Amino acid sequence: MKTTLSIMMLFVSMTVFAQVQPNSETEVIEIETIEEHSEKETEVPFVVVENVPIYKGCDDKLSNAQLKKCMSDKIGRLVGTEFDSGLASRLGLPPGKVRIITTFKIDKEGKVINIQARAARRELEKEAKRVIALIPDLEKPGIHKGEPVVVSYSLPIVFAITGNNTKEKKN
Repeated sequence: MKTTLSIMMLFVSMTVFAQVQPNSETEVIEIETIEEHSEKETEVPFVVVENVPIYKGCDDKLSNAQLKKCMSDKIGRLVGTEFDSGLASRLGLPPGKVRIITTFKIDKEGKVINIQARAARRELEKEAKRVIALIPDLEKPGIHKGEPVVVSYSLPIVFAITGNNTKEKKN
């Protein structure tokens, strides 16, 4: 009985560990290893980066929170003065709020790159991209864990349209 049980266990283990030959019904899957943090592509959101990029005119002796506010204020002012607010009227947009969501990155040299915009009308997207491209090169790039990094930044641009008059809300 013990001999039969041992032979049966040996047979079962051989069957379980037998190599399966691929056929038309067997799918072969290749697995690629992907590095989590490639040196070239290290990207950190603006709200998380340890040392934010420094916008021209912001004092680098300020705290990180103050530098974030300084940069956001300066970008808001730039958008407020340079955005063609008459565009909404020329497009005949109805009264209400118009939102344009812009995203861009600040590279390791402090340059604005990869500008994207989403809006209800292509003309609004184009204008938002034009204005974001006016952001000057920053004095210093973002630093995270002691290394320069690409910093992602999102900026909503919101307009309130009342009748024929368009007024921008700075965010």
